[in-house]
Amino acid sequence: MGIVLAGSVAAVALWGGTATASGSLYQGPAPRPGPDILYRPAAKAPQLQNSGIWRANPILISGASAYRRGEFLYQDFLYDDHGAHGESRDPGDPRTGEDSFSAPNGTYTYPTDPAYANNAADLVELRVKPLPDATAFRITLNTLKDPPLVATTIAIGSSAEPREFPHGANVSAPAAFFLTVHGNHGELVRASDSKVLNPAPQVSIDAQRRQIRVLVPHSVWNPGERTIRLAAGVGLWNRATGRYRVPAEGATADRPGGAAGLTDPAAFFNVAFRFGEPWQHTFPPNTVFSDAAWWRDRQQGNALAENNISAFFAKVDFAKLVAGVTDNQYGKPGGVPRSGPMDRIVASHFETKQGADYSTTCGSPNDCQGELRGRLQPYAIYVPKKPTPSGGYGLTLLLHSLGANYNQFGDSRNQSQFGDRGPGSIVITPEGRGPDGWYYGHAGADTFEVWADVARRYRLDPQWTAIAGYSMGGYGTYKFATQYPDLFARANPVVGPPGLGVWVPPSPPQPGGAASNTNRMLASVRQIPFLIWNGSEDELVPVAGATAQAQTFDDLGYRYRFDLFTNADHFALAVNDQYAPAAAFLGTSEVNRNPAHVTYVVNPTMDFPSAGTVANHAYWLSGLALRDRSGNAPLGRVDARSEGFGLIDPAKNPTQTGPGTLEGGNLGTMPYNERLKTWDPGTSTTAHQVLHLNAQNLAQVVVHPARARLSCNAHLDVTTDGPLTLRLAGCGRTLTFGGS
Repeated sequence: MGIVLAGSVAAVALWGGTATASGSLYQGPAPRPGPDILYRPAAKAPQLQNSGIWRANPILISGASAYRRGEFLYQDFLYDDHGAHGESRDPGDPRTGEDSFSAPNGTYTYPTDPAYANNAADLVELRVKPLPDATAFRITLNTLKDPPLVATTIAIGSSAEPREFPHGANVSAPAAFFLTVHGNHGELVRASDSKVLNPAPQVSIDAQRRQIRVLVPHSVWNPGERTIRLAAGVGLWNRATGRYRVPAEGATADRPGGAAGLTDPAAFFNVAFRFGEPWQHTFPPNTVFSDAAWWRDRQQGNALAENNISAFFAKVDFAKLVAGVTDNQYGKPGGVPRSGPMDRIVASHFETKQGADYSTTCGSPNDCQGELRGRLQPYAIYVPKKPTPSGGYGLTLLLHSLGANYNQFGDSRNQSQFGDRGPGSIVITPEGRGPDGWYYGHAGADTFEVWADVARRYRLDPQWTAIAGYSMGGYGTYKFATQYPDLFARANPVVGPPGLGVWVPPSPPQPGGAASNTNRMLASVRQIPFLIWNGSEDELVPVAGATAQAQTFDDLGYRYRFDLFTNADHFALAVNDQYAPAAAFLGTSEVNRNPAHVTYVVNPTMDFPSAGTVANHAYWLSGLALRDRSGNAPLGRVDARSEGFGLIDPAKNPTQTGPGTLEGGNLGTMPYNERLKTWDPGTSTTAHQVLHLNAQNLAQVVVHPARARLSCNAHLDVTTDGPLTLRLAGCGRTLTFGGS
């Protein structure tokens, strides 16, 4: 039995409760590194709130179950409501083309009526609780716009052979009784003869919380203190026929689709108690991401295609429930995991609508609201199988590719090698609200909401943070590092385009345009060494853009390693799945939050105030505002050096070149050619109260003198190409340069 101590950080991490991020995020003097959304208090999702008889905190780790405060809880996966695996997808499936590397195993599609919201049968949680005169069940759905359109059937008890679920569900599993709920109607039938038992279960709906409560009187079924087998599925209900809606090949306004090749399609879109759903896996040579478990719905889809869900069940010990035992079932099948790869759930501050919306795509430098529009969002996390480091875990952002999803790196070496380096770094992959957000707008805010959620649940060392990503995630690495450089110690973009889309200099990136091109912003990463991996034969990210990005690092005199892998296409490094050298490069380096020399480029086209992702500050500079924001791609730039540190800029060593090989992956030896620039250690000199500042196209700069090791009376050596207001925070000192 796993007893959790209230109030401890570990308890919060495992229970899925709410904790403060105190100590896990930056707490020093202003300005705070990163966007405001990173520091907002935890959001509240109605689906995660209790009312009435319900008391236990949710698990928030998908595919797990626990006993808490007299309740048995099962936490399902989000947006995994894909039904059975048919021979082919619905011809009208709106997701095709946008999920090239994150296609579900299940092929079902929802009716096109907006009431179904492409998500109506998505189970979030199932609970059971014994009461003095009844047994209470609670079904929580991700989306609930019209309750009578959805139905759930729970198989209670066991039988020698699987029995057919009622009401045309076309699914079987062992059962003694079937409890079916649709709208505010409940029915309990005896599985052996389909006899309806009375009195009927009482059903109440909390539309705001998207929860359905069912009370089964002990007079018709009483579990006592026995151990009872439970299984369950969720589908769509036809009010006219009083039966489940069964998918056809193509969806219509009131009929689901995606059942091509299925002779007797199962009606369930989502099945509970899936404790063994496989992870994404490393891919053997000469394969192209086949049989992937992007949504961890593989076993669900295959079982529904065979019309038998007998493999998915929980054995609920009602003696534990009656005794009020807390048991997180650590180390047991179906229990709450404490380390390794997991899928977690975060409550977002944003719900632009219920459900999923595939009608518009992102892929432009605008506010991407994404496909997954609801309040609850999934993310992948890897927790090292090591004791919590004394100073807290490191944190590594590992961003997913275009067309992929948050499970892209699940159970891969890319994930575990990053996580197991040094004393242990937690690795997180946000969903970004869909496959094509390019980390803009709400899709970009998701990264920081996930980060904040992890900071509330695990003890982090805010100084030990790194960022990496593959393809579109590589672009996200460039984007976030240039926008928020004081968040990261090191960076590793892999086959990442420098701009949104395809960049072949001297033309701007397409379709993102010049505004999306991080090459123009690389001056911001003076303090972040980069390890850049690209393939010479990349068919999606032209080598010309990658080479130009590396050359800009070189021209700036910044620290970088550019490894160009010979004869490697866009997918070779993913298939190879060997990241030990990258993990060693990221290492345990800490963020230099107060460097003597700060260079920062302001790109307001990447700011989204409504999503809390404005980038107008870095290190000890803030309040950066452009003087001229005209045109499609305006920039401002500041270069500031404080003599208060008594440091001279490190000497830049000559660029080195040479061959190398990556060993130990699925593809064997992978040769590359490397370009490398390093710095000598910085040297000390006499400190002076002098600030040198050069501003281009900036109307305002705020300097925080204490962090710059300057007094309020420091001498200001300012160069500007136009009128500039410079304020020393906390000093009551504001000056204007370059004009009246």
